[in-house]
Amino acid sequence: MSVKQNLYNRLKAFVKERFDLTSDSATQQEVINNISNGVVFSGTNLWVLIFATLIASLGLNVNSTAVIIGAMCISPLMGPIIGIGLALGINDYNLMKKSLRNLGFMTIVSICASTLFFIISPISTAQSELLARTMPTLYDVLIALFGGAAGIVAQTRRDRTSTVIPGVAIATALMPPLCTAGFGLATLQLNYFIGALYLYFINMVCIALATYLFIRFLKYPRQEVADVKTQKRVKFYMSVIMTIVIVPSTVIAIHLVRETIFESNVQRYVNTVFNYNNTRVLECNTTFRLSQKYPSTIELVLLGEVISDEVIDNARSQMPHYGLEDVELVVHQTNFKGDTQIDFSSVQKSYSELLNERNEQIARLRQRLEAYRSVDTLASASMAKECMAMIPHIELVSMSRHYVYDSIGRSVDTILVCVLKPAAEFDKSQCGRLEKWLQVRGKTDKIMLHYVEE
Repeated sequence: MSVKQNLYNRLKAFVKERFDLTSDSATQQEVINNISNGVVFSGTNLWVLIFATLIASLGLNVNSTAVIIGAMCISPLMGPIIGIGLALGINDYNLMKKSLRNLGFMTIVSICASTLFFIISPISTAQSELLARTMPTLYDVLIALFGGAAGIVAQTRRDRTSTVIPGVAIATALMPPLCTAGFGLATLQLNYFIGALYLYFINMVCIALATYLFIRFLKYPRQEVADVKTQKRVKFYMSVIMTIVIVPSTVIAIHLVRETIFESNVQRYVNTVFNYNNTRVLECNTTFRLSQKYPSTIELVLLGEVISDEVIDNARSQMPHYGLEDVELVVHQTNFKGDTQIDFSSVQKSYSELLNERNEQIARLRQRLEAYRSVDTLASASMAKECMAMIPHIELVSMSRHYVYDSIGRSVDTILVCVLKPAAEFDKSQCGRLEKWLQVRGKTDKIMLHYVEE
C-alpha cells in the first residue's frame, strides 16, 4: 500500500470516527416512544405553554430580549413539530394525525393567551422585538432548518439533558411569532398577524422537514402503508407546503438584501458628495423600489449656503459610481425659489438638537461657576463708594476676592484684596479703621491692603 493511500485511509477513519452518531445514540424504539410522548398537550405541558406565552408577550411588550429568551427556553412547542417530522419519516400516519391535532390546539391556545394579554396591556405600541417577527425571509428558513436538525440530533441521543433542546427553542423562535400574531389580533393590525403567523409557519415546517430528513438519514424503518394513494398524497402536500414556505421567503430575502445594499450606497454617496463646509444635510429620506416603473428615490434636506443647480447636477452625475443608477435625487434647500416647500420639521429637529447641546454646556458651566460664587457676591462697586465716603482723601478703590493655592495647585482659601490710591492729604492712621470695616463688610478676617502712590 502506498504512503498516499495509507494517509487517505487514516484520514477517512479519523473523519468517520469524529462524525459517527452511533456511539451514543438511543435505540430507535426509545426515540420514537420519547417523541410520541412529547406530542400530547395536557396537564403540565398545557400550563407551561400558557405561562411561556404570557412571559414572551410581556417580553415583547416591554422590548426585553432576555425575557423573550427565557420564555423560549421553557416553551414546550417543539414536541408536536418534531412528532410530525418523525411521522413522515417512518410513515406513521396515526402519529401524524395526533401531532397535527395537538399542534393546532397549542397554536390556538398560545394565540388566545397572547391576544388576551395585549388587550389588557396598557402598552399598545409596536416595539423593535415585535417588528422583527413580522418580516420573515430566507434566513429564517435556514435558521429553522439548522435548528431543527440540531434538535432531532439531540433527541436521538441517550443523554437528552444537554443544552441543545433549549438552544434550538431559542434559535428557531417559535413562541415570539405566535405572541406577535396575538398582538396583531389585539390591536387589529392584520399585517402583523399575517407576517408573524407566516414566520411561525416557516419555523414549524422547516423543523419538521429537518426532522424528516435526519430520520431518513439514520435509516429508521418505515411502517408498511396499505394505501399507496395516501402516501403519494402526503408527499404532494409536503411539496406544496415547502413551496409556500420557500418561494415567498426567498423573494423577501432578495428584496431585503438589495435594500440593505441600496441604503449602504446612499449613505456612502451622501457622506462623500454632499460634504460642504457651509451646507449641512439635515435629513436624508430614501425609498427603495424594485419596480423600474417607479424608481427608488433619495430626498435630501439641506441647510446653509444654497448650492447651485450646476453643483446638484454634478452630484447627480456621480450617482452611477455609487451603484445608484436610475435613482431619483430630490434636493430641498432653504432659499429655493418657486413652489418647492421645505420640511421645517427637520430644521426644527436640528435646532432642537443644537439647543439641547447648548443647554448641556450651560449646565456644565453653571457647575463650574459654583466654585466662584463667593467672588461674584462681593458688591465691589457699592463697597468702594462706602469706603470713599467713610474715609476721605481716597481717589481710587479696587477690591476683589482672590483664591489662595497650595504647592500642588489646590484652592485652599480666599482673601479679600483692597487696593487704594490715596490723595496727598490721606491720613494713614485710618488704615486700621479701614481694615476693620472691610472685615465686617466683606465677611472675612483675611484682608490684604495695598497702596498705590504715584
